[in-house]
Amino acid sequence: MSEFDLIKRYFTHATPGAELGVGDDAALLRVAPGMTLAVSSDMLVSGTHFLPDADPYLLGHKTLAVNLSDMAAMGATPRWATLALSLPQADEGWLQKFSAGFFALAERHGVELVGGDTTRGPLNLCVTIMGEVPQRAALRRSGAQAGEDIWVSGTLGDAALALAHLQGRVALPAADFASCMPALHQPQPRVVLGVALRGIASSAIDVSDGLLADLGHILESSAVGAELSLAALPVSAAVRAQLVQPEGRRCVLAGGDDYELCFTAPATHRDELQQLSHKLGLPLARIGTIVSGNRCTVHSEDGSIINIRESGYDHFT
Repeated sequence: MSEFDLIKRYFTHATPGAELGVGDDAALLRVAPGMTLAVSSDMLVSGTHFLPDADPYLLGHKTLAVNLSDMAAMGATPRWATLALSLPQADEGWLQKFSAGFFALAERHGVELVGGDTTRGPLNLCVTIMGEVPQRAALRRSGAQAGEDIWVSGTLGDAALALAHLQGRVALPAADFASCMPALHQPQPRVVLGVALRGIASSAIDVSDGLLADLGHILESSAVGAELSLAALPVSAAVRAQLVQPEGRRCVLAGGDDYELCFTAPATHRDELQQLSHKLGLPLARIGTIVSGNRCTVHSEDGSIINIRESGYDHFT
């Protein structure tokens, strides 16, 4: 099977939202009047971001999901994507399952695959995602102000705890491991929430490298600090059982792979956010407060300050 046969068979779908999609030297896209184009790229590398024997359907889902999460963090509606694949071989069974997982999530969010590339090499997956957001309405990292609330969606730590179990750093009961695995392999990007936060959130980011690391980007961009409460962090029963251990706290505060949204908002929006949580059927937890200064402090249930050695994942440290 040639490179072009591979693309035609597994990655060419109709693209009614584009003037021109897969099959030419470039896609042709038209942004709606009054909208700004939001663009982001993410790469997944075998052995770094996923295990070499990962289920290809779930991997197809995750490859797109991590990019959709970036659109959510900007309050953008995802529209188009390109996909670059480096493959050790043209395994048709693997490609069928991978593309099925990718397109199942793409169709759910109205995303059209409009181009990309394939080459032979170590397994690497790179998506560039494009979306639309009304002019001057995008969520950014730089708008947080002292006195505002810090919120996070969903729960934290499940994906990192599942990975810790796979790597032998913790030993989870079978039921707890099974409950954490979907967060690692099939994260749910909070696109609908991101769009709904336009005009409410003063800043936002998706939690991909760890809560403290990603919140730290907001604090740096906004030139503020934060006070967090460990007891307020939303966690599953499986994660809560591990919080007494250093590894459990690390998974929640610095583990990453959550793909939830962390955002700030004035206290006047508390009722509105609780109503939004109910409307979306998605828990939104108020976990702390933005303060002046440049430090992020985490308090335990007794009020003492927790000493945090690790803030999140970094590819080069």
